[in-house]
Parts: sequence; C-alpha cells; structure tokens
Amino acid sequence: MTAPDVTEVASRKSPRRRLHPAWFVAAVAFLALVGAAGFRAAPGVLMVPLQAEFGWSTTVLSLAVSLNLVLFGLTAPFAAALMERFGIRAVTSIALCLIGLGSALTVFVNQSWQILLTWGLLIGLGTGSMALVFAATIANTWFARRRGLVIGILTAGSAAGQLVFLPFIAALAQNPGWRGASLLIAAGALAVVPLVLRWLRNSPADVGVLPYGAETAEPAVTTAAAGDSTNAAVRALQVLRRASKVRTFWGLAAGFAICGATTNGLIGTHFIPSAHDHGMPETTAAGLLAVVGIFDIVGTIASGWLTDRFNPKVLLAVYYQFRGIGLLVLPLLLGSTVEPSMIVFVVVYGLDWVATVPPTAAICRRVFGADGSVVFGWVFAAHQLGAAAAAVAAGFVRDATGHYTYAWIGAAAMCTVAALISATIRKDAARKEAVPVAA
Repeated sequence: MTAPDVTEVASRKSPRRRLHPAWFVAAVAFLALVGAAGFRAAPGVLMVPLQAEFGWSTTVLSLAVSLNLVLFGLTAPFAAALMERFGIRAVTSIALCLIGLGSALTVFVNQSWQILLTWGLLIGLGTGSMALVFAATIANTWFARRRGLVIGILTAGSAAGQLVFLPFIAALAQNPGWRGASLLIAAGALAVVPLVLRWLRNSPADVGVLPYGAETAEPAVTTAAAGDSTNAAVRALQVLRRASKVRTFWGLAAGFAICGATTNGLIGTHFIPSAHDHGMPETTAAGLLAVVGIFDIVGTIASGWLTDRFNPKVLLAVYYQFRGIGLLVLPLLLGSTVEPSMIVFVVVYGLDWVATVPPTAAICRRVFGADGSVVFGWVFAAHQLGAAAAAVAAGFVRDATGHYTYAWIGAAAMCTVAALISATIRKDAARKEAVPVAA
C-alpha cells in the first residue's frame, strides 16, 4: 500500500477544516508587509529634519532614497528566486532583520555617505526582499483561486504599514526628533520576525494540503519549478532572458517604471517637502499621506477583486490616466491650508496608488506561467528604477527652480504614456506570446 498523495490527504482533511491554511499564511504575510513598510513612510517626513540638523541638500537626501529604490527594485527578482530555492520564511525573516538593522543604525549617522549605507544599502536590500513580488509569490504558491484578491490584500499591507507608521513618524520627528522615528521603524520590522518564523509556511505541501481552490495537484510554482539545485541568481537571470523576448514584458516594465516614478519617486518622497514649500506644516502633510494610505487599502483590494473579473490591461490604462489627471492639477491645490479640493485629490490618488499591482501580476502569471513571480520581480525592478530616477530628478528640479511644479507636470505626461502602453498590450498575449516554463 502506497503512502497517500497530497490530493488524498487534502480530501480527507478538508471536511474538518473550517478555514484553509492559505488564509493564515496570507494573514502573516500581510503583517510582514506592514512591518516592512515603515521605511516607505520615512524619507518624506525625515528629509526636512535631516536638512535642518546637517545642512544636506535635497539632492543628497534624494540620492540616498534613490539608492534605496534601485536596490528595492533590483533585489526583487533575486528575492523571488531565493524564496523558490530556500523558502519564503527564511528570506522574509532575513529581510525584516536587514530593515531593522538599517533603521537602527541610522541614529548614529553624521556624514552624508552614512545615510547612503543605512537608508540606501541595508534598508534597500531588506525592503527589496519584502517587495510586492513577495505578495505575488504568496498568491501564486498558496492560491489557485482568488489570486487577484489576495495580491490586492497583501499589496494593501504596504499601504497599511504607511498608515500605521506615518503619523507616529511625523510626531516623533517633531519631538523628540528623527532618531526616535528611526528606532520606531526598526522596532516595527523586528516585531514581525517571530510571527514569520512561527506561522509563515513555505508551501501547501508543508501542511499536507493543496493550494486554496485547487481540485488536483498542480505543477509547483516554487522550488520545483526551478529545480532544487538551481542557483537563485542564475534562475532569476534565466527568467529575464526568456521574458525579454516577449513584447508584453517590455510593455509591463515601461508602464510600471512610470508607476514607480509617480508614486514612491515623487509623491512618496517629495509631497511633504513640496507642501512645506507652500507653508503647510509637515505633520499636516504627513496626515494627508496617511489618508492616501487609507484609500490605498480600499483601492488595491478593489483592484484585486476587479482583476479576477475584468481585462487587466483595460484596468491598467484607466488607473494610469486617472493618476495623470491628479498630478496635473496638484500644483494648483497645494497651499498652507487643506482645502476640500486637496481632500478630493488624496482620496482619488489613494484609490489609485498601487491599484496597478494586481492586474500587472495577473498578466505576468497568465503570460509566463510558473515563471510569473520572478518575471513580476523584474517588472517591479523597473518600477523602482523609475521611482529612483524620479526621486533624483524631482530633487534636482527643486534645487534648480525653487519649486516642484515642473516635476508634477512631467509626471502627469508620463502617466498618459503609461495608459497608452497598457491599452496596447496585445489581448492574445497569453496564447501567442506565452513562453515555456523551462528553457
């Protein structure tokens, strides 16, 4: 008599399970993303206090943020491959520790190169390993159904992290100072590590079940897809080589680069300094970004639900165009006080903030199959390269002109380009362009 396979085990256990283990894994992943998101709220709030204490220019601090954003993106595809090779739990725990270490060491900086080491290198590597590719990996590994919704919920974890941390970071930056805010970020990242080690499982096979919604065993998306002996770096580069031959990949990468430029690169980094230029208190501007975070949660989860039901390329085109309209009018809305029109802006921008993630991940999965998580990692790398370029460019514009107006207008034009690119992604990409899982 042979040992029961995973399908048989699942069929025997499923009647007694009231909630599939995938949902517990998703819950822990959500908390991990919340803990890792603290730094995403920090640069815009801490930039002014650091300038006041050390006299560093906006360009210097923007360079540190840009290094972080570059590593945040370039680490993602390799992190996805490492998760396939060594497991989700190990990579996630190490990433959270790197974020905590980088944030804690920031309190000792007194030279500009040191902020490049902490904000840039350590936190960049940590947040890159906890990037949105983590959400895609969890969804593709643990869920056969509701993937779009799950990616939307997990992506909202980053927004929830900013919502949780941003008001406290802003308050601590005022009193007792930016060092207390850095320690708060470190504590938030490290607090999640025990939960990850205890509850985050690498795959459904670890607990003897099938992915949520699967009726029969499917080809594994994780380690088995690459082979246990495959080097993670080689795996990531092999996937890039295959994906680079597919037109859809370049369309997604171009659109996502503009997405990064108009979120993390501009609003996430420069909204608070820009509002400060117009006489708005930093805590008030931080509160507006917190409102963006609230509606980001709603918008991203709704986008995941829509992605399960509608053409994702159409969703992308709509999201990008609405974002462009918002950026175009932003220079007219900034002032020393918060007017109703600004509230409308932050609500609309919040709903649209990372609503692009579920449809982008869905297209990656549809076109590239088992390579989809790593491909999404490379697309996300383009997102962060765009964010890094925009962060530096906006800082340069501010230093050269004394205001951010040209940065907002340029970003609005780029969003229109992204909408056109997304709308022209070939509808039959999955059938005609799909690449094989193994080269």
